[in-house]
Amino acid sequence: MTVNGFDSIEDARDYFSGDRFAGENGITLEELDGSHSVASLELSARHKNAFGGVMGGAIFTLADFAFAALTNGRGRVTVAQQVSINYLSQPKGARLVATARYRKDGRTSCVVNVDVADDTGRDVAQFTGTGFKLG
Repeated sequence: MTVNGFDSIEDARDYFSGDRFAGENGITLEELDGSHSVASLELSARHKNAFGGVMGGAIFTLADFAFAALTNGRGRVTVAQQVSINYLSQPKGARLVATARYRKDGRTSCVVNVDVADDTGRDVAQFTGTGFKLG
């Protein structure tokens, strides 16, 4: 079964294992199809800031990875042209989950909304990315 241009979810995970920053920080690709992707992050001390909260950069990286997984699976490299993130709440759980969905998927560009929540169901961030499709 084809998964967003990959032969399987395992092939997609293998491809995105080249994203070393995400992988070395514990981000995992959970789901991927033509309309959405889901990535997760088990939180640990390495993701904390000086105040003991989760670093905004860790949350951003998770959302950006979910964006990349969704938009780069169809044989065309897509790069982020513009992104924004709104931090909504401090995570209370032990795990973050980012769900990316297309808002628009055009010929040369796309707009993707990514919702980040923790494992208690708390909304943590909302990310919007505009992608530009190369080649």
